[in-house]
Amino acid sequence: MPQDAPVVAGHELVLTRVIDAPRAAVFKAWTDPEILKRWWAPRPYTTPSCQMDLRPGGVFSTLMRSAEGVEFDNVGVFLEIIPGEKIVFTDAFRPGWIPAEKPFMTAIVTFRDAEPGKTRYVARALHWSAADRETHEKMGFHEGWGMAADQLAEVAAGL
Repeated sequence: MPQDAPVVAGHELVLTRVIDAPRAAVFKAWTDPEILKRWWAPRPYTTPSCQMDLRPGGVFSTLMRSAEGVEFDNVGVFLEIIPGEKIVFTDAFRPGWIPAEKPFMTAIVTFRDAEPGKTRYVARALHWSAADRETHEKMGFHEGWGMAADQLAEVAAGL
Protein backbone atom coordinates (compact mmCIF):
# COMPACT_ATOMS: atom_id res chain seq x y z
CA MET A 1 0.00 0.00 0.00
CA PRO A 2 1.58 3.32 -0.97
CA GLN A 3 2.24 5.48 2.03
CA ASP A 4 -0.30 8.16 1.07
CA ALA A 5 -2.92 5.74 -0.27
CA PRO A 6 -6.54 6.53 0.58
CA VAL A 7 -8.45 4.23 2.90
CA VAL A 8 -12.10 3.77 3.65
CA ALA A 9 -13.40 7.07 5.02
CA GLY A 10 -14.11 7.04 8.74
CA HIS A 11 -11.79 4.13 9.56
CA GLU A 12 -8.44 5.92 9.89
CA LEU A 13 -6.62 7.96 12.52
CA VAL A 14 -3.36 9.69 11.56
CA LEU A 15 -0.50 11.25 13.45
CA THR A 16 2.20 13.20 11.58
CA ARG A 17 5.37 14.72 13.00
CA VAL A 18 8.68 16.05 11.81
CA ILE A 19 11.18 14.54 14.22
CA ASP A 20 14.49 16.28 14.80
CA ALA A 21 16.56 13.13 14.29
CA PRO A 22 17.84 11.26 11.23
CA ARG A 23 15.57 8.66 9.70
CA ALA A 24 17.98 5.82 10.57
CA ALA A 25 17.79 6.75 14.27
CA VAL A 26 13.99 6.99 14.26
CA PHE A 27 13.71 3.63 12.50
CA LYS A 28 16.18 2.06 14.95
CA ALA A 29 14.12 3.37 17.88
CA TRP A 30 11.15 1.58 16.34
CA THR A 31 12.89 -1.72 15.62
CA ASP A 32 15.14 -2.32 18.64
CA PRO A 33 12.98 -3.76 21.46
CA GLU A 34 15.17 -2.30 24.22
CA ILE A 35 14.99 1.17 22.68
CA LEU A 36 11.25 0.91 21.92
CA LYS A 37 10.56 0.18 25.60
CA ARG A 38 11.96 3.64 26.43
CA TRP A 39 9.32 5.56 24.43
CA TRP A 40 6.39 3.31 23.45
CA ALA A 41 3.91 4.03 26.25
CA PRO A 42 2.86 7.61 27.01
CA ARG A 43 4.19 8.60 30.44
CA PRO A 44 3.47 7.74 33.21
CA TYR A 45 2.82 4.35 31.58
CA THR A 46 5.85 2.13 31.03
CA THR A 47 6.68 -0.70 28.63
CA PRO A 48 8.41 -3.40 30.67
CA SER A 49 8.33 -5.97 27.86
CA CYS A 50 8.67 -5.95 24.08
CA GLN A 51 9.21 -8.81 21.65
CA MET A 52 9.90 -8.35 17.95
CA ASP A 53 10.60 -10.66 15.06
CA LEU A 54 11.07 -8.19 12.19
CA ARG A 55 9.59 -10.14 9.28
CA PRO A 56 6.11 -10.66 7.85
CA GLY A 57 4.29 -12.91 10.31
CA GLY A 58 6.86 -12.23 13.03
CA VAL A 59 5.63 -11.39 16.51
CA PHE A 60 5.21 -7.81 17.69
CA SER A 61 4.25 -7.85 21.35
CA THR A 62 4.32 -5.06 23.92
CA LEU A 63 3.21 -4.92 27.52
CA MET A 64 2.23 -1.51 28.84
CA ARG A 65 1.83 -0.87 32.56
CA SER A 66 0.03 2.01 34.28
CA ALA A 67 1.40 3.74 37.38
CA GLU A 68 -1.18 1.70 39.36
CA GLY A 69 0.18 -1.56 37.95
CA VAL A 70 -2.64 -2.27 35.48
CA GLU A 71 -1.20 -4.09 32.47
CA PHE A 72 -2.22 -3.93 28.81
CA ASP A 73 -0.85 -6.72 26.63
CA ASN A 74 -0.77 -6.07 22.88
CA VAL A 75 0.11 -9.03 20.67
CA GLY A 76 0.12 -9.07 16.91
CA VAL A 77 2.35 -9.61 13.91
CA PHE A 78 4.31 -7.58 11.44
CA LEU A 79 2.88 -7.55 7.93
CA GLU A 80 5.62 -5.58 6.19
CA ILE A 81 9.04 -4.19 7.05
CA ILE A 82 10.94 -1.96 4.61
CA PRO A 83 14.15 -1.02 6.41
CA GLY A 84 14.36 2.70 7.04
CA GLU A 85 11.02 3.37 5.33
CA LYS A 86 7.98 1.48 6.58
CA ILE A 87 6.60 -0.78 9.30
CA VAL A 88 3.16 -2.38 9.07
CA PHE A 89 1.72 -4.39 11.95
CA THR A 90 -1.67 -5.66 13.03
CA ASP A 91 -3.48 -7.27 15.93
CA ALA A 92 -5.70 -9.14 13.46
CA PHE A 93 -3.35 -12.12 13.70
CA ARG A 94 -1.36 -13.75 16.45
CA PRO A 95 2.01 -15.35 15.75
CA GLY A 96 1.62 -18.35 13.46
CA TRP A 97 -1.07 -16.46 11.48
CA ILE A 98 -3.72 -17.43 14.03
CA PRO A 99 -6.69 -15.07 13.58
CA ALA A 100 -7.45 -12.83 16.54
CA GLU A 101 -10.86 -13.09 18.16
CA LYS A 102 -11.53 -9.35 17.87
CA PRO A 103 -9.10 -7.48 15.62
CA PHE A 104 -8.94 -3.77 16.31
CA MET A 105 -6.45 -2.14 13.94
CA THR A 106 -3.59 -2.28 11.51
CA ALA A 107 -0.86 0.36 11.80
CA ILE A 108 1.22 1.72 8.96
CA VAL A 109 4.22 3.72 10.11
CA THR A 110 6.35 5.51 7.53
CA PHE A 111 9.65 7.35 7.70
CA ARG A 112 10.83 9.86 5.10
CA ASP A 113 13.64 12.35 5.04
CA ALA A 114 12.45 15.85 5.83
CA GLU A 115 14.98 18.65 6.16
CA PRO A 116 18.60 17.49 6.55
CA GLY A 117 18.84 15.41 9.72
CA LYS A 118 15.07 15.32 10.27
CA THR A 119 12.42 12.67 9.65
CA ARG A 120 8.83 12.99 8.45
CA TYR A 121 7.06 10.44 10.64
CA VAL A 122 3.52 9.30 9.83
CA ALA A 123 1.61 6.78 11.94
CA ARG A 124 -1.71 5.61 10.51
CA ALA A 125 -4.12 3.45 12.48
CA LEU A 126 -6.61 1.68 10.19
CA HIS A 127 -9.62 0.21 11.96
CA TRP A 128 -11.99 -2.59 10.98
CA SER A 129 -15.01 -0.37 11.51
CA ALA A 130 -15.93 3.26 12.02
CA ALA A 131 -17.02 2.29 15.54
CA ASP A 132 -13.54 0.90 16.31
CA ARG A 133 -12.00 4.10 14.98
CA GLU A 134 -14.30 6.18 17.19
CA THR A 135 -13.48 4.00 20.22
CA HIS A 136 -9.75 4.45 19.58
CA GLU A 137 -10.15 8.20 19.24
CA LYS A 138 -12.12 8.38 22.51
CA MET A 139 -9.45 6.23 24.21
CA GLY A 140 -7.08 9.13 23.52
CA PHE A 141 -5.39 8.21 20.23
CA HIS A 142 -4.23 11.75 19.45
CA GLU A 143 -3.02 12.48 22.98
CA GLY A 144 -1.45 9.05 23.63
CA TRP A 145 0.14 8.49 20.24
CA GLY A 146 1.19 12.15 20.24
CA MET A 147 2.94 11.79 23.61
CA ALA A 148 4.59 8.57 22.43
CA ALA A 149 5.79 10.34 19.26
CA ASP A 150 7.27 13.14 21.37
CA GLN A 151 9.04 10.51 23.49
CA LEU A 152 10.21 8.76 20.31
CA ALA A 153 11.69 12.05 19.14
CA GLU A 154 13.56 12.49 22.46
CA VAL A 155 14.98 8.97 22.32
CA ALA A 156 15.87 9.05 18.61
CA ALA A 157 17.64 12.40 19.00
CA GLY A 158 19.93 10.78 21.56
CA LEU A 159 20.90 7.79 19.41
